[in-house]
Amino acid sequence: MKITRKHVKADVPSVAMGDIAFLLLIFFVILSRAEDDTHLRWTPANLPKVENLGNAAVSVVINDESKVFLNGAQIGMGQLAEQIEARLAGFPVGDRKVRLKVHDNATAQYFEPVIEAISQAGGELEHVLQLRSDE
Repeated sequence: MKITRKHVKADVPSVAMGDIAFLLLIFFVILSRAEDDTHLRWTPANLPKVENLGNAAVSVVINDESKVFLNGAQIGMGQLAEQIEARLAGFPVGDRKVRLKVHDNATAQYFEPVIEAISQAGGELEHVLQLRSDE
């Protein structure tokens, strides 16, 4: 006696694809905010005349506690030059801008090694200053 088998049709539920795409979109939006340095507290130095230089490829911040941050993530001085060089790898000369934000009270012992690391990495230093308001 021969037993007949039922053929089951396998379908991929297309309704779930929209949910998966939406969750992936949220995931990547959250990851793109990981290099944001707006949460760091720093007060820029004052200068009587400043100019806007546009966007920079890399941002280095020395905050009010003299801690160094690279694109919003805390980093040690020993790793700074190598990490900056890695982030500037695909940029041609002239576009290798590194924006340096130093808290107003930071001393030379903290910002001079950062400037040296930027120079070793081949970056073009942009120091962020604040326009002095003579009140």
